[in-house]
Amino acid sequence: MYAWRTPGRSTIITIRPAEPGDASAIAAVHQASRAATMPYLPPQRRTHDEVTYWIREIVLPESHTLVAVREEEIVGYAAVRGELLDQLYLRPDVRRSGIGSRLLGAAREHSPGGLTLHVFQLNAEARAFYAHHGFRVVGTDDGSGNMENLPALTLRWTPGPAAP
Repeated sequence: MYAWRTPGRSTIITIRPAEPGDASAIAAVHQASRAATMPYLPPQRRTHDEVTYWIREIVLPESHTLVAVREEEIVGYAAVRGELLDQLYLRPDVRRSGIGSRLLGAAREHSPGGLTLHVFQLNAEARAFYAHHGFRVVGTDDGSGNMENLPALTLRWTPGPAAP
């Protein structure tokens, strides 16, 4: 578990492992983030209950999932399966506050040998975030492999040699 104060505020943010009871709040973060940051996606067809089910029954059992909590409220999450950073979403109102970087740092600690992820080519902000954190493009696809049918990039972070 990690805890820190947000810059310029007295609010404490905690990162901890997700629990099954967090599924509904994680689903809300997922849906709000996708709606706000990926306007090019088709309208969400899944209900909140369907996304909650997916989080509780698929994501949580199959992934090492972490949540960022502010005053008992989940504001972000990351899910890692092996070396795949499968999910990293933040509530729109907490973007650019350091929470995403902290979640990514915790994911890196879980997979110290490196991380791979997939990002839509249209998602310029996410691409910039990951580039800032040392991820490099290692592959491209035409979108035929994802349900949104959008071209995507595969990014990879591999740790460098330890500093002396």
